Amino acid sequence: MTCRGSLHTLDISNIFGIGSEYGACGITETRENDVRNGNSYKLPAIPISQKYTLKSRLDYSKVAPGVRDAMLNLAKYVHSSALEESLVNLVDIRASQINGCAWCLDMHNKDALAAGETEQRLYMLSAWRESPFYSDRERAALAWTEAVTLVADSHVPDDVYDEVRKYFSEKELADLTLAVVAINGWNRLNVSFRTVPGDYKPRQYQTAEMHA
Repeated sequence: MTCRGSLHTLDISNIFGIGSEYGACGITETRENDVRNGNSYKLPAIPISQKYTLKSRLDYSKVAPGVRDAMLNLAKYVHSSALEESLVNLVDIRASQINGCAWCLDMHNKDALAAGETEQRLYMLSAWRESPFYSDRERAALAWTEAVTLVADSHVPDDVYDEVRKYFSEKELADLTLAVVAINGWNRLNVSFRTVPGDYKPRQYQTAEMHA
């Protein structure tokens, strides 16, 4: 589905609930298997002037401040540990990618950049196994992060544990695991209550006053 008259397109106007008067880039595009019958399909496009707005379900930090405080205690412990800030940022972003947490991705990508992380490493993080930009220690931590985040499916296999133990002491691995637990908790809170991303300023909560 492109703006260049591609024939590989679908009629998805009903999905978006937008009238057929909208065409993708003003072009009527056609599905390849309907060309023979002469049937054309306009693809819906939201006007640039129409802003898509989101609304959170509830502000858990206001209605249940104890929940927020409990999570902050986890975050404060993680950030007081010997784990590198750059490593924790990668862990936070990778778990948030898996869980689809928009708020956390907005926050941690901004924080990582502000802390000196490179754009290239952030761009490639979801494909870290095929990328040469991460150290062996980081790769082991990312594999551990994925296994713990997907614990219901992976049950954290022995080979992942054996690999991460090459680069982390027992204390460091316990701290790393808590870091994964913490970000997964934030992800679940913010996804469940649809916390709206976008307003966070880089390193706004440097002391973990509202880590997410």
